[in-house]
Order: sequence, then structure tokens, then C-alpha cells
Amino acid sequence: MEHIVIVGASAAGSTTAQTLRREGFGGALTVIGDEPHLPYDRPPLSKQVLLGAWAPDRTSFGPSTTYAEQGIELKLGSRADRLDLDRRTVELATGEQVAYDRLVVATGVRPIRLQQGHELKGVHLLRTLDDAIELRKALVEAASVVVVGAGFLGSETAAAARQLGCDVTLVDVAPAPMALQLGAEVGWMIADLHASNGVRVIGGSKVTCLHGTTAVEAVELADGTKVKADVVLIAVGSRPATEWLDGSGLPCADGVLQDEAPADVYAAGDVARWSSRRFGQSLRLEHRFNATEQAVHVARRILGNDDPFDPVPYFWTDQYDAKIQVYGVVPPDARLVVTQGDPAARKFVAHYVSQGRLSAVLGWNMPRETRQDRALLTAI
Repeated sequence: MEHIVIVGASAAGSTTAQTLRREGFGGALTVIGDEPHLPYDRPPLSKQVLLGAWAPDRTSFGPSTTYAEQGIELKLGSRADRLDLDRRTVELATGEQVAYDRLVVATGVRPIRLQQGHELKGVHLLRTLDDAIELRKALVEAASVVVVGAGFLGSETAAAARQLGCDVTLVDVAPAPMALQLGAEVGWMIADLHASNGVRVIGGSKVTCLHGTTAVEAVELADGTKVKADVVLIAVGSRPATEWLDGSGLPCADGVLQDEAPADVYAAGDVARWSSRRFGQSLRLEHRFNATEQAVHVARRILGNDDPFDPVPYFWTDQYDAKIQVYGVVPPDARLVVTQGDPAARKFVAHYVSQGRLSAVLGWNMPRETRQDRALLTAI
């Protein structure tokens, strides 16, 4: 192996490169990223950066000198446009072709857009550092904010906007915030958390139209209700960033199918899909911790370690004074069983049980006890 190329300069891509160097790879190493910024961490964007608690550059994984000292070439502001598996080359938007001996795809995801309204001033997406900087500026001056989509990103942004003093409405097609990720029972608890902090929560409703001439003025719901807004965040989900792989022959289906990829191509982070024997299903996880774990695994596989990748997934969300942590996978049919604490006091641990089997552990403001129960999943 003379040259390893990593496409994607976020957590998974940066961690893969640094792990390769730390574990002895001495050949050429190139990281390609479509943003101009040094690799940075994304979870703080919807929390610390929006709240103004962190300066944007604090999200960086390290200065450019660190990469230079490690012999890692960064091609930033360079979009990958095409992959040629036969010639082992990645073609950039500039036409430059980068040859590789091993390739790591770590391009993450792209936010889903509404069919209409994104041209209006005041309508935002939140994926990149630049997105967070612009949204922060808008929220500081905003009076009325509508967040469309109440998953992780939408719920955290709604909490941040409310803490900045905005009048906030949180809208989702699901009955309660994060119900699709954590189930309806926990979703209603999160809805109550937002309501008790002054957020108007509208569940089971779809946004049909954004109103305004040059700037957004209101959001219209399926029942005809119009909600006033001078700032709107669209957080209705994301898709794997695999468009540049179309026609390449690399197997993709809602992500890069790592188990079916050629021996010289790997995938890591939000874009990667693999089969978990532990949970008996195909998984693609958009979680920060998974990006790091999978990047380390990929780097070691490239260097000859054949240990399987089958971790216990971990994710968390911080909203107001609540830290919600989950280990495992939450099936749609799972039953929630509280094992410690009291949900009414917003301090408890609960188990998700599906088909008589423990599938996940959730903790609400009980981090130590939640970590302890993780051991129940490692035995699966």
C-alpha cells in the first residue's frame, strides 16, 4: 500500500487517518473534504455553537500543523465527483484525479430539503459549521422560530433557540419529539420537557408550505394552521452522501454496503451500512460515537486486523438540563421497562425489550447507572 485516500474530512475521515498513522502506516495519506474548514466535530453545532458557549473554531479536531506533522495531506474545499473502481481513482470537481491503493468512503449524509421554500431568507438547514454560524446569527435576532422535524437535530435546536429567548414551535409528523428514535413513551416525556420550557410542540402534523415573498413569514400545516416565523430550521432527516458514487459499481443501498464492497474499498461513519450479528439486522448509524469506533476499526482492517465490527451502539442528546443516553438499538416494537429511578422526576434508567430480548438501555440524567447496564448488552 503506497497511497490511502479518504473521502470525507469529518469525524470518521479524520479519525481513520490519525489511527492509520498512530498504528504504523508510513505511506502517503490523503484526506479529501468538500468544506474549506479543518476537520471538526458536529455534535456541538446544535448545542454549544448555537448557544454561543463555544467559538466555532473550538469544534476543530486540531490545527493544520498536526496533520502536516503526521504527514497527512488535506485537500479541503475539494468535492469528490466520481469514483473509478477499475482505475482506482477519485475524480474531483476540478477534474483532478487522485489515485489510491486503498479507499475509505466517509462522506457522511446530506440533509433532506423541502420541495419549496429554501430560497426564502430565514430558512435554514443545519449540517455544516457554516450552517451553524449563520443559524446562530439568525437566532440571536429572531423573535419567532419554527423547527420542522423533531428528531435529534430538531429537538436540540429547538432547545437552544428557546434558551436564546426565542418564541419556538417544534413541528413533526410523528406524535411526539424523537418518537421514531426512542419510542412514543419517551417521546411524550421529551414533549413535556420542551413544553415545560416554553416550546409549543405540534405532533402528528405535516408542513405543507412556507409563506413569504423574499423572507419567510409563516409555516403552514396540513390542517391549514399558519404559524408565524422569521426563522425556520428544516430538520426532516438526511440521506447518505453517495451521489458521487452513482455508476461506479460500488454497492450502495441507503449507504455504502461495507460487507459487499471490493477488498480495497472501505466505508466509515454515517454513510456506512453493515450487518450486525449482535442485533440481527443491517445497521447504518448517524451517531458521533459510531463514527469514531468504525473509523478505528476500518484503519485496523486496512492494516490487516480481521476482527469483526459489531459494537454496542451508543448515542446521546443534551436538551435543557436533560442528558439522555442510549446504548443498543431501539426496535419499533420495543416495550419500555423502567428499572431505576422515576420518569416523573426526570431521572431514570429504562430497558427496551423486543421479542423477550433486551435490545437497548436508556438513561435520563443517570449516566453512571446507564453505563453499568451497558454490560447487559455486551453479553448478547
